[in-house]
Amino acid sequence: MRKYLPRLTGTELWLSAVIALIVVGLSVTTDTFFTLVNLFDLLNYSAVNIIFAAGLLVVLIAGGIDISFAVAASVVQYLLATTLMQFGGGNWAFGFALAISFGAMLGAINAAMIYHFRIISIVVTIATFNLFFGLLMFATGGVSIYLLPDWMVDRVVLFEHETAIGWAEITLPVAVMAVVVFATWLLLRRLNLGRQLFAMGDNTEGARRLGINIGAMHYLAYCWLGACAGIAGLMQAHYAQEVVPNALYGRELEVLAAVVLGGARLGGGRGTLLGAVLGLALIAITQNGLNLLGISPYAFRMIVGAIILIAIAMSAETLGLVNEKLRRFKANTGPTGVTR
Repeated sequence: MRKYLPRLTGTELWLSAVIALIVVGLSVTTDTFFTLVNLFDLLNYSAVNIIFAAGLLVVLIAGGIDISFAVAASVVQYLLATTLMQFGGGNWAFGFALAISFGAMLGAINAAMIYHFRIISIVVTIATFNLFFGLLMFATGGVSIYLLPDWMVDRVVLFEHETAIGWAEITLPVAVMAVVVFATWLLLRRLNLGRQLFAMGDNTEGARRLGINIGAMHYLAYCWLGACAGIAGLMQAHYAQEVVPNALYGRELEVLAAVVLGGARLGGGRGTLLGAVLGLALIAITQNGLNLLGISPYAFRMIVGAIILIAIAMSAETLGLVNEKLRRFKANTGPTGVTR
């Protein structure tokens, strides 16, 4: 049984400790934080972000980066809503199939630009971020869609409990989040494809020499994130019971900060799902706590920006140390690899 339990890394341990301290502090300073209603609401709201985080982790492990996934989810929402209404409303199975397909296609666009045209991933996804959002706003005029199929807007409650301050509910997005996280765990930890993604992120040239199909890995990583974005878009529409063009705008930085805070390296080759979930939990709890304490939301944006800046600085320092060690190793060895 013990071998199936996750082994906590140093990052995961200190994240758990910080989360515990913040939870204790907020429980003492507020009356509503440590209530079942608030905790369940926090879980329901965070489900979409965790789905995003699972997909983004795959891309980061593969050595890439993507900031267009939240906008892609908004595009999928509109494509999904209009397509479903044309086919008479559909059902959950058809909705999930369409969401995954639309999302994967948008992810494939990023993969094609990055791999075939040799463009840096951050540049490509900045471009597609603006392209997707601009096309969405131009095509829709920024108008929200409220007429959705009945099955999409009918709340699916998995668990509910009446408390003194209201009903505490766990809804469908939480179950879908659990399935996506499990599927991502299988990909990264139990399939050979996952090991190839880690290898490519750690050393692309070395992975190519080992016979790994680098192009296929690019498509796998970005299409996986695209599929996760599509599912997240469907769950957001179900949760909000409407489709709003800018509802997910800005989530990309929040999720990116959480995943790198959880130990994913921006240079690729490292990261865990548990770390990503803990990083997202820390950010979500911090945001919730600031709201309950009446602190300006701009403080939260500053925290997110600081996390990203620190993560970039630490990744750059780590890569610099690795490059320096490689340079010294090459300087001390001959052409046959024998130490001088």
